[in-house]
Amino acid sequence: MTQPWPELPVAAWAPTRDTVHLWTQIVGKVRLALAAPENHWWQVPFYVNATGLTTSLMPYQNLGVEIEFDFVGHELVVRTTLGRTERFALEPMSVAEFYRRFTAVLADLGIRVAIMPRPVELPVAIPFADDSVHRSYDPDAMHRFWVSLVSTQRVLQQFRGEFTGKCSPVHFFWGAFDLAVTRFSGRPAPEHPGGVPNCPDRVMHEAYNRELASCGYWPGGADEGAFYAYAYPEPPGYRDYPIRPDQARFDPDLGEFVLPYAAVRQADDPDAVLLEFLRSAFTASVQLGRWPDA
Repeated sequence: MTQPWPELPVAAWAPTRDTVHLWTQIVGKVRLALAAPENHWWQVPFYVNATGLTTSLMPYQNLGVEIEFDFVGHELVVRTTLGRTERFALEPMSVAEFYRRFTAVLADLGIRVAIMPRPVELPVAIPFADDSVHRSYDPDAMHRFWVSLVSTQRVLQQFRGEFTGKCSPVHFFWGAFDLAVTRFSGRPAPEHPGGVPNCPDRVMHEAYNRELASCGYWPGGADEGAFYAYAYPEPPGYRDYPIRPDQARFDPDLGEFVLPYAAVRQADDPDAVLLEFLRSAFTASVQLGRWPDA
């Protein structure tokens, strides 16, 4: 049985991570096209479920469709409310091949969706149909990553429940390939400067149009990935706040507090260590940003 906080050396599975990241962008763009708009783009992320990541139910004409990345059985599964299911194996294949198989499955189900057929939020955006560079899939690594998401989801849900103000769901953003939850002060924020690679500035303007404190988990930034926390706008003195636990630090390149995944995994009580980090970073946002009624 896989441990709840499994080892995840990034160097060992980075090719798989990067390939699956692009696969999720293909599916995610279908969710973006079908789901009704919500504030801060909350209609676009995926959710952790009992076998992997799901779009949740999306409307299509007079029916519904759900798409799931199954990291237990290693399949992409597409279900409709008419009782039809199509699937194909998740295995080593290029992004171009995944795109071909996925669009063929949608066509078989009578689902026709126009999407922008290239990646976002990445410095290099090879059109999906032309990407033969990314083609790795390690099922064991993806299963372990999913298990780490399940554990992180548990802690983020507890953290989310401690706040009575406006708060996002715990959701997985396929743009950056991270699991996140965001709290809001209730006050407007200055316009975000944008500048994210291959992403229109209007996307960031909508995402950050209210003062917030966000945190999450990203499989990068450290040898085994990292937990992160940041505030927008960043209040004066934020970078110098005495963040807890001792293994956490402020990363000036990322503009975020980070806590290595390995520090949590190796702790006697991983959930408690992660909660300490999340609470400490949020306290920095509240105290230095002088949030009302927080």
